[in-house]
Amino acid sequence: MRWYGKLLGFIAGWLLLRHPAGAVIGLLVGHAFDADWLRPKRYDPYAVLGLRDDATDGEVDRAYRQLIAQYHPDRLVGAAEDLRLQAEDKARAINAAYDRIQKLRR
Repeated sequence: MRWYGKLLGFIAGWLLLRHPAGAVIGLLVGHAFDADWLRPKRYDPYAVLGLRDDATDGEVDRAYRQLIAQYHPDRLVGAAEDLRLQAEDKARAINAAYDRIQKLRR
């Protein structure tokens, strides 16, 4: 567990605001940096398919087939336009995640 963000935040908050409350605010900001709350999340192709990193190849294939069958745009021919566009976006994301997992496993 990282601690240097908390320490630097504590010191900077105390010095900038010259009050113990500033130290507490700095400590909280430092904790946010240490806990990676302020960093953008990494793209996780397993999360798109609803799987964990340790999923087997069979589980990946099964989840892909199930999701692509559910969100394939050809299944929503008579649906509203916006619903069909959402399904196309979701199908693209599912295909990209599956391709990424296949590349990672080679």
